[in-house]
Amino acid sequence: MKIVVIGIGKVGYVLLKELSQEGHDLVAVDRSASLLHLCQDKLDVATVTGNGASLEVLEEAGVAEADLTVAVTDSDEVNLLCCLVAHKLGCSNVVARVRNPEYDRQMNLLKGDLGLSFSINPEKTTANEIFHLLQFPSFLRREFFAGGRIEIAEVMIPPDSPLAGKRLDQVGDILKSRVVVCAVDRKGQVIIPYGATELHAGDKLSISAATREMPGLIEGCGIQVRTIRRVLIVGGGTIAAYLSRLLTEARVSVAIIEESHSRCEELCEMLPGVSVICGNGTEQSLLLDEGIREADAVVTLTGIDEENFLVSMFANHLGVPKTITKINRMEYSDFFMGTGIDTVVSPKLLTANQLVQYVRAVSASREGSVETLYRIADGKAEALGFTVPEEGPYLNVPLSRLHLKPNTLIASILRGQRVIIPKGNDCMLAGDSVVVVAEPHRTIANLTDIFADREGFVE
Repeated sequence: MKIVVIGIGKVGYVLLKELSQEGHDLVAVDRSASLLHLCQDKLDVATVTGNGASLEVLEEAGVAEADLTVAVTDSDEVNLLCCLVAHKLGCSNVVARVRNPEYDRQMNLLKGDLGLSFSINPEKTTANEIFHLLQFPSFLRREFFAGGRIEIAEVMIPPDSPLAGKRLDQVGDILKSRVVVCAVDRKGQVIIPYGATELHAGDKLSISAATREMPGLIEGCGIQVRTIRRVLIVGGGTIAAYLSRLLTEARVSVAIIEESHSRCEELCEMLPGVSVICGNGTEQSLLLDEGIREADAVVTLTGIDEENFLVSMFANHLGVPKTITKINRMEYSDFFMGTGIDTVVSPKLLTANQLVQYVRAVSASREGSVETLYRIADGKAEALGFTVPEEGPYLNVPLSRLHLKPNTLIASILRGQRVIIPKGNDCMLAGDSVVVVAEPHRTIANLTDIFADREGFVE
């Protein structure tokens, strides 16, 4: 696909990096020549210097012949104008990043007039991600497939877990349920496991199961299941506002600590059910006065990674059951995870991943093409969703007889309303929704790409 990306900030660069690894024909547009030189040095992209909302610049970038135009500048208005012009020039798929909550509420009305195919709000996406994690605080990550019926959750094996020291092929008997362990993250090294893989305390497991069965499975792993009743948020930006609305609707008590007096007044007006404290959220005395010890979860959402990290570390030191830390610089994520911080979220990475998913959906022109994509195990593995086509040599063949590529597995099958966690004697039928887990950037665009032998597929 030919893709034009307008705005090479944090999100734009990550998006270009991800898409270049998938072999797309990319054009980067930005006012900054130095940023574009950086892209040329590190990525396989063409560049155009100038204002992405300019007709001449978009024509030079070849928007009229592009399959997709993505506008992710720092200005919502510029992004919307870029998409409008790109649509008028003939680009059939245009995507805009829109961050202003007031615009967000109007996007359903504006999409048709602006020619938008898709819009993304990083702050709203991040708030939704954090809310899902707080629903089950034992989960480090959660991803949903098949309309929410299938879930891949990441959990850590505690020292007293019945799974510690057991082989993977013993997990089903221990949990008394069908479950697929899709990936094992052991001290930063991720493997796609097989039956003889031994599980250790401290391993992070990506587990696939029916969503309704996941809480029982987690309890069976020896992981304590807690209910979140009180959340302390440090930093009162847009993410905090979105998250607070979700939590109060779920009848969770919320307190926000924000340093800006004017922002505190705004938060008090827009969030009447939330306690808003004006002060420096990094001050230990203030955190203690506001009951950080009694919080079920602390979410750090300031604009400074170091502050978020320090407050989360302090919360962990006090024994707060759940901490979620927002970071902007993902290069430090491995360092953070090694210090006891259990969950980190990155708005720019969530945004880039969501855009990559959309690109995959647009490029899915053949039956059996990738429909959804999620990064799991800190991006070291991918979970891909497919609909099984009407014809194929792999249909109605036991999975044990299929020749899959190394480090690739079929994690789940949805047949009608029935969720199947597969074993060797299960098979794929036309119309099934399947989730495949594989190493990242393996260029799996179609269901047939998961097989090692394209000629025979089976034994």
